[in-house]
Parts: sequence; C-alpha cells; structure tokens
Amino acid sequence: MNKRDFLAAASLAGILPAATAAQVAGTASKDPAVLTLSGAAVTRSNRGALDPALDQMMVKHGIQFTKAREFDAAALRRLPAVTIHPTLEYDAKVHELSGPLLETVLQAAGVASDAALKVALRAVDGYNIALSLADARRYRMIVATAIDGRPLGLGGLGPQWAVYDADRIAPFKDKPLKERFALCPWALYHVDVAA
Repeated sequence: MNKRDFLAAASLAGILPAATAAQVAGTASKDPAVLTLSGAAVTRSNRGALDPALDQMMVKHGIQFTKAREFDAAALRRLPAVTIHPTLEYDAKVHELSGPLLETVLQAAGVASDAALKVALRAVDGYNIALSLADARRYRMIVATAIDGRPLGLGGLGPQWAVYDADRIAPFKDKPLKERFALCPWALYHVDVAA
C-alpha cells in the first residue's frame, strides 16, 4: 500500500463512523424541514435552538426553543398513515385526506402519551390554536400530507394540515360546515408541546 492510498483509507475511516453516529442520533435531514416540534416534552430532538437570523418566521410568530425535532416531507410520509373523508368547508365536498395521526408524529419526536399535555398548532399565516393531547387523540386528528391522492402544496392547504373527520365527531358533525374546522390550521409548520 502506498502512502496516498493509506492516507485516503485513514481519512475515510475517520469520516464513516461519524456519519453513522449522526444517522443513529436522528440528525436533521438534508431536505428542508416542513414541520418543527418543540417544547419540553420533545425528547428526540434533531436540531438545536431557534436561530434568530435564519428562523425568521418563527421569530415573527414569537416561537422560542432550545431544541426541537424537525421533519422533512419524506419523514412524515414514512410514518403510518390513516385516511379520513371529511366534507370540507371550502367547497362543501367530501375529500380524502391522509397522513399520520398527530399523536404518531408526537411519539416520533419522543413525546409521551400524557393526556394532560397541551399542543399548540401554528400555521404559516400565524393562525394558532391550542388543544389538549387528549382531545387531539379523541378527535383522531391527523397531520394530513395528501388530499385526494396528491401531496398538499404550499399556497393551498399544505404542505401539512392538522385536521380531523368533522363529519363523524360528535362535537363538530352537527355544527354548520363553516364552524367545524376552527381547531384545524392548514399550512401547519410548528407544533409546541407543553405540560
């Protein structure tokens, strides 16, 4: 083995274990994050503190955190999905929405199934609602990533929409259509989980 081959092999040997350790630790993807979860209940973080220079929308919305869990679109698609068929207020038609349960996303971020936890859901336009994890579970709220078999897009209802099947849930099914989805921010990009 010549000196050049030896140095190349030694360099690779130093890099590969670091890459493997980073993958095991659940580091952030190289693809852009589409959903960020923060709060003390998030125990599987893959990013550090909010960056005031680079996290401009979060800063403008008053979000703060020292660690968080980011999901890219592929990571959300890898979670087990469920499908619902609500009548949407925007066109009064039944649509197929699919994506993981909100509770499944929370579990992937290391959040315990503590019904007393509060979940704050924030959309890109600043719309922000809070509900208990117990209610999110009872409503079978999903993080929809697709509508009628197509990915939800930014500028529409996506790339994620926290939503439930309002046609089949007692507190909502008898309300006028325009009042059924007040707890369902579309263009969801941040979830804060607190005690």
